[in-house]
Order: sequence, then structure tokens, then C-alpha cells
Amino acid sequence: MVWLSCGLAALAGLLFGMDIGVISGALPFIVNEFHVSTLMEGWIVSSMMVGAALGAMGAGAISQRFGRKKALLYSSLLFFVGALVAVMSTGPNVLVIARILLGLAVGVASFTAPLYLSEVAPERIRGTTISFYQLMVTIGILAAFMSNLAFSYIESWRWMFGVLMVPAAMLFIGVLMVPNSPRWLASRDRFDEARAVLNKLRSSKTEIDYEMGEIEESINAEQKSRGFQMFKENPNFRRSVMLGICLQLVQQFTGMNAIMYFAPQIFQMSGFEGTAAQLWSTVATGLVNVLATFIAIGFVDRLGRKPILYAGFAVMAASMAVLASILVIGPTTTFLQYTGMASLLIFVAGFAMSAGPLIWTLCAEIQPLNGRDFGLSCSTVANWVGNFAIGQFFPVMIAAIGGAMTFGILSVLNVVFIIFTLLLIPETKGISLEKIEKNLMSGKPLKDIGS
Repeated sequence: MVWLSCGLAALAGLLFGMDIGVISGALPFIVNEFHVSTLMEGWIVSSMMVGAALGAMGAGAISQRFGRKKALLYSSLLFFVGALVAVMSTGPNVLVIARILLGLAVGVASFTAPLYLSEVAPERIRGTTISFYQLMVTIGILAAFMSNLAFSYIESWRWMFGVLMVPAAMLFIGVLMVPNSPRWLASRDRFDEARAVLNKLRSSKTEIDYEMGEIEESINAEQKSRGFQMFKENPNFRRSVMLGICLQLVQQFTGMNAIMYFAPQIFQMSGFEGTAAQLWSTVATGLVNVLATFIAIGFVDRLGRKPILYAGFAVMAASMAVLASILVIGPTTTFLQYTGMASLLIFVAGFAMSAGPLIWTLCAEIQPLNGRDFGLSCSTVANWVGNFAIGQFFPVMIAAIGGAMTFGILSVLNVVFIIFTLLLIPETKGISLEKIEKNLMSGKPLKDIGS
């Protein structure tokens, strides 16, 4: 039941990924059909992030009031409606509205799915299950890239968006089959229902009794204030909220989403000409993204979060430095072109094995139960604000200072993130959510709340 619940909830990640991936292939055909300006082109890309930020802002209240399960159901409905409006768009303004609707769905899903997964999975596999959500994101991106490639031969961007309706319907049907979060039920004083859900999710009565005891102790120990009121009153909670915000900004400023949104243009800079060649290159990018995520799934609950983050940031820093150097020299030979492509793929692998899944894992783990909806909402909004900034300003940076300087800056930022990991990020492997909360509320340094 744990794996079924986690698998169906992670379908939200599939839609999240497909919505990220679809625009890179659809955009050239949208520009040709509607003859949009550069400014409108930027809005078509970034309007999804505006909707996602708004969705994430409201997701905490929706999830807290109606539960994680209903929040996922609402998200799937929004996905379906947004995709349908995109397919039927008669102009760029309608398409922007469709992208905002899709963004609202993504904002709710990207908040709720990791939260639900963290609350239904036992601590020994919690990192693996949340990493599985990120795997579904990468599979969604790859599926969108392959769909883009297939429909590019008939130049149908509407079909590229129409494909989103299929997994949206699958998510709605699938979520109807999963139980509510036991921690959410307990937070609403529905302890008997919480225990009944744990009976389905845990393998022994001893395990169920222990976990229920921890949940009840956590609820009784906390002040009754929630959300923003708790944020104002409790300095320890403010620390975890700020750490969650910083974690999501770190994820965005690695540069990964810039690579995903503008992959065809980046491959063109590396010397690959022609739409087909560029789209095939994005498929290769998506495939590496999927395969490297298995590294996180395989090792996050064995090696821990921090060692994998160190390795990932180091790989991303080195690969961006190589790409920047090639752009300074100029991709004048086949060897340099393929070296540039390889460095880009290695960067994607570094992200997919580390910051991609593990930032979502950590953000779901570090927030106390009574403030979890508010804390995760803040960090998810930060993710989409950072995402919006990347979508808007990355092409401007490349135009203003060039690709070499832009990728050089990304390389330096990833070195800075290694230091950030050392000084502030806790190791949460194998530690219960309630133990992490107890350490946080006792005033331990952030990097020690998982010990």
C-alpha cells in the first residue's frame, strides 16, 4: 500500500515534468503561427511560473483544510482544464491564460505530492519515495521532449499540449484509490482514522503504536497556533521556513531549468543546427535526466543527503566551467561541439542525482507538523519565483553578456552551494520527522537537526 500510494501520488510529478518540457518544443511553432513579439514569447514561457507561484501560495491552505488527497485531485482537474484551453487557443493571450491554469495545477502538485509522500512513507525509505517523485518529473520531461519531437514532423504544437490531458485523467483516477495522510488526519484530531490508515501502511502493530505515539507527542508538544501565526511567534519555525526558501532558490540557481526551457537554443550555440537535430539533443538530455535520478533513488537512504549534494554541485560546477570555456573558444570543430554537448549532459546528470530530488526531500522533512503546510508553501513559492526569474532573465543574460559568461556564473554559483550545504543543510537520513522537529524546536543549529 505504501508503494501504491507513493506511485500514484508521484504521477503528479509526471505532469509537472511534462508541463516543463512541452514548451521548449512547442514555442517555435507558436511563434510561427501567431507571429508573437519577443516580449510575448517570454510571457508564454514564464506565465506558467506565475500560475505555479500563485498555486503554491494557495496550496498550503487547500492542503491543510481539505487534506493532501483532495489537493492532488483538484490539481489533476486544473491540469486537464489548462491543457484543454491550450489546445483550443485562438491567440497568444488565450495561450497565456492556459499556461497560467497549468501553472496553478503545477504549483498545487509540486507542493502537495512531496508533502504527502513524506507523511505516508516510513523513515527508512522516505528519501527514496520522494526521489521517486522527482524521477516521475524527469520521465515527464523526457515524455514531453519525445512527444515534441514526434509532433514536430506535423508541426502541431496543439497536440503537444493535448497529450497532457491523458496523465491528468490518470492522476485523478489514481488518487481516488489512495488513503489520506495519517499525519494530516491526526492534526485534525481524527486519531482513529489516522491509526486505520497506518494499519494499511505499516507492517506491524509495534511500528504503528510507535509512530502514532510520536505523532501524538508532536501535536501535544506544539503550540496550537499554525501557519503564519506560528511563523510570527516561533523563531525556531522561522529558521526552518527560511532554510526551505533558501534550498529552493539554490535548486533554481543551479541553472537546470534554464537548460530545460532553452535546450534547443543552447544546443544551437554549441554548434548543432536545424530544429530536428536540436530536438533530438533535448531527447538525449531528458533521457540522461531520467537515468541519473536512479542514482539518487538508489543511494539517498544509504549514503545520506549531504554526500550526494556535495557530489552533484561539484559535477555541475565543473561541467558548466567546461561549457563556458568551449563557448569562449568557439565550437569550431566536431570534437568541441560534442564536448560541449557532453558537458551539458553531465551537468544534467549532476542535477538529477542530487539537487533535483534531494531539495524536495529536505524541504518536506525539515518543517514541524503544525507549520508544515505554511513552511512548504513558502519554499514552493520561492521555487517558482526563482523559476520565473530564470525563465525571464536567462535569455536576456545570454544576449547581454554572452553564453560563456552566463555559464561561468552558473559554475561559480554551484561552488558556493557546496559551502552552503556544508554550513546549513542537515543530514536527515533515517531520522523520523518527529525527531527532526524536536531538534529544530529545541534550538539546535540547522545543520544538526537531523542528528
